[in-house]
Amino acid sequence: MASEFKHFLRQSSIPDKFDEKTTEVRGFIQSQIQNNRRVVVVTSGGTKVPLESKTVRYLDNFSVGSRGSTSTEYFHKEGYAVIFLHRKGSLRPYQRHLTHQNFLDILQVNPETTPNIPRVSVKPQYENDIIKTLSIYKSIREQNMLCEIEFQTLSEYLQLLHICSLALEEVGNKGLMYLAAAVSDFYIPKEEMPQHKIQSSSGPLQISLQLVPKMLSPLVKEWAPSVFVVSFKLETDKSILVSKAKSALNNYKHQVVVANLLETRKKEVILVTKDSEEVIQLTDTDINNGKEIEEIIVQQLKTKHNQFCS
Repeated sequence: MASEFKHFLRQSSIPDKFDEKTTEVRGFIQSQIQNNRRVVVVTSGGTKVPLESKTVRYLDNFSVGSRGSTSTEYFHKEGYAVIFLHRKGSLRPYQRHLTHQNFLDILQVNPETTPNIPRVSVKPQYENDIIKTLSIYKSIREQNMLCEIEFQTLSEYLQLLHICSLALEEVGNKGLMYLAAAVSDFYIPKEEMPQHKIQSSSGPLQISLQLVPKMLSPLVKEWAPSVFVVSFKLETDKSILVSKAKSALNNYKHQVVVANLLETRKKEVILVTKDSEEVIQLTDTDINNGKEIEEIIVQQLKTKHNQFCS
């Protein structure tokens, strides 16, 4: 499995600004080591799978990065520095609070004749929420607790995950890997990919997709063997959910699988370890009051990480 993954990385294109991103991640890790902080790599968003070398069409999934961006904020609350490895254009921590509406609707243009008032300002009904979020974000940035790294395609994600994992290993058991990104299971090898745009005039499209080598095996055994690793398992069939999570733990020997169903993922998950199954559930009242299930997930994972470290 590890050799298959190495072959996949070798035949994949190097991401844009790969050296710069590598330097940024390593520098961020060294800064956290000096400050004796725990560090978590949070992966977030979906991965694009190109169908052509000069890409016009691609395969994608529904993920917009809600779980990863939300969890990042709660990891910060628990004192973790975060490397946020996210899909370009997906939800980002703190900024996500402004995505429920058009950002321009939050602003107002003030008359030029009004003294000591800026030409543009935030509408009064939004001020408190924006000030609160902005204050937290500025504090996080000033403390150097957030490193944001972008990817778009499947190969970019895996190349950057490899670098982040190697860097996180330097933190030892204070490191946590939170693999919330929705990663494609299938791809087209570079040597089998059409060079130019696929022409619809050629008739119905038939493509052959190959399985992506499972990255959990080399991640746990080779890249970051000292790190606390949390993976995610999303299913649509409740009857196989826990068994699939247990199978992943048995195969890859990591610490936790967050198991969830597509329809109920925002209000119920199961934290599965080799010895336990812990259900986390929100009521409709919790959700209506603004409670987010990621807060409880992160709190429970911190407890398990404490046990791991000790």
